[in-house]
Amino acid sequence: MFKHFFTALALTLCIISASVVITLNFRPLYYADIHHFNLAEETGFSEEMIRKNYDVLIDYNSVFYHGELSFPDLPMSTEGRIHFIEVKNIFVFIQAVLLPVGFIGSLAGIFLLKKQKPVYLKLTSVLSLTIPAVLGLLIAANWDRFFVLFHKLFFNNDYWIFDETTDPVIRILPDGFFLHCAFMILFLIILGSVICLFCYRRQISKYEG
Repeated sequence: MFKHFFTALALTLCIISASVVITLNFRPLYYADIHHFNLAEETGFSEEMIRKNYDVLIDYNSVFYHGELSFPDLPMSTEGRIHFIEVKNIFVFIQAVLLPVGFIGSLAGIFLLKKQKPVYLKLTSVLSLTIPAVLGLLIAANWDRFFVLFHKLFFNNDYWIFDETTDPVIRILPDGFFLHCAFMILFLIILGSVICLFCYRRQISKYEG
């Protein structure tokens, strides 16, 4: 049973990490929100400028990017720079963990499947579904409070509270966009859970047949 739990935990972490990384790099979500939140009108910046500065931020958060963050059109305070460094460290950790965890989970899963023991798939489905269920309830209860608690949990300073006069980038990053990101992450995790459950049932029917 330990092997099943270990494999399920590895695959669950893989699903979560993949969901975060996919959402981070899914730029069409932000591009759609530029229009949804009327950012060009609200900020006075052109859509081209907004996209360009956002793309720089996303490129910076890639595990493959080496160098400092420098917005082409927007100034940045020392506190803002420190915060973005901390954010990058979190994303780099997630991206660096994604592949090895997924590789380990896949190898363990293949080994168990050969022994006709697909229970880990069911455990993965349950584990990965529990997380979005809990987070979904917290978000539904009070998104603003969840947003604040999230930042207090992952950051040991208040540099995430931006002053738009010194860090105008915050003007193109509305809270609603982060809410949409949270929804996309939860959706992808649920999708991973459903796929694992489908594979489990298919394997069981194969063995019984």
